[in-house]
Amino acid sequence: MNEPTPHTAPDATSGAASDATGGTGSAVRAVLSDLRAVDGALYAAVAATPTPTLDRTLRRLSHTADHSKISLSVAAALALIGGRARTAAIVGIGAVAVASASANLLGKRLVRRARPDREAARVTVDRHVPMPTSASFPSGHTASAVAFATAVGVVLPPAAIPLGALASAVGYSRVHTGVHYPGDVAAGAVLGLASAATALAVATAAQARR
Repeated sequence: MNEPTPHTAPDATSGAASDATGGTGSAVRAVLSDLRAVDGALYAAVAATPTPTLDRTLRRLSHTADHSKISLSVAAALALIGGRARTAAIVGIGAVAVASASANLLGKRLVRRARPDREAARVTVDRHVPMPTSASFPSGHTASAVAFATAVGVVLPPAAIPLGALASAVGYSRVHTGVHYPGDVAAGAVLGLASAATALAVATAAQARR
């Protein structure tokens, strides 16, 4: 005759841990869902706000910022001045390189967020720039512009405010033209700050070794 199989009581601790993990995951998903909703609402609000005076200016700014052309032009001008300005230009270009690589080779490939539906949001044609084929998150334009402005501004303080204002305008122009959500731009700005910090740390270490 077979012996009765002992009944194993459920592990209350394990069940509680599982519930806690599931609850945390659900809470995170709910927060992310809310943030996406806010992000979409902000994008729609910008698209729906008539700004005919700004449309062409911001469209041109957004297009000119492609491939960091604005930052590279400013860096070239600073390099011609020489001295501390040249150092600022070198560190700024280094920050742009870090930001561009981090945004395009890492961030976009990891997140793979789809670009906004510009037609559905009825973004006026006067604002249109070519819609990139890359992922939307984070904004590479913003990351590079903020990285350059921050790095140059630390080395050359008088340039901090004008370059910071320019970087902010570039970031906003990406939402205004309909190619990025505000959240993409915010993430790009954070990435730009981190990239500038990295470039500045490398420059400081290199200078200390001399």
